[in-house]
Amino acid sequence: MPLAKTIALLARRRRMKHSPLAAAVLLILAWAAPAALSAGMPRAQKHESRHEIDQLEETWRDAILKSNIATMDGLLADDYMAITASGMLQTKEQALASLRAGRIHFTTLDISDRKVRFYGTTALVTSVASVEGTTGEGDVSGSYRYTRVYVRDAQGAWKIVSFEVSKIREPGEHSEHK
Repeated sequence: MPLAKTIALLARRRRMKHSPLAAAVLLILAWAAPAALSAGMPRAQKHESRHEIDQLEETWRDAILKSNIATMDGLLADDYMAITASGMLQTKEQALASLRAGRIHFTTLDISDRKVRFYGTTALVTSVASVEGTTGEGDVSGSYRYTRVYVRDAQGAWKIVSFEVSKIREPGEHSEHK
């Protein structure tokens, strides 16, 4: 019997209306309901979604390395927002314009330590990227941690809605910004 029907049935039973046991059962069921609803997707679906996200991450990597604006345009949601390593906000239009103008150029982009977690129709990816390249701000070679957020759109396609990157500093290394 579905959880909501069980709770309703217990609440309607007159003989249990004022029972401490009924109150305890209702409290436990109410507490457990959110956990039961968010238990996650079935294992096969999770495996398939993980495979899709891994492929999209590789597609993104290739698009950045080859400055493929059309592919990048298809990957990013219209309301995409990034936080760059320098702390600047960047919209989809700005990201595509930078790629188009050649202000972003990577010669190496090696990804490691990828972790993918799912929250309903949202996928959260964290990874380490070792890069060699330049942006409009100059040389950006080094190691970075990033978080990328994907959401399934109305057509069922995964779109990147958010991205944030931070430079990994070596022990004793100081930021250029003080």
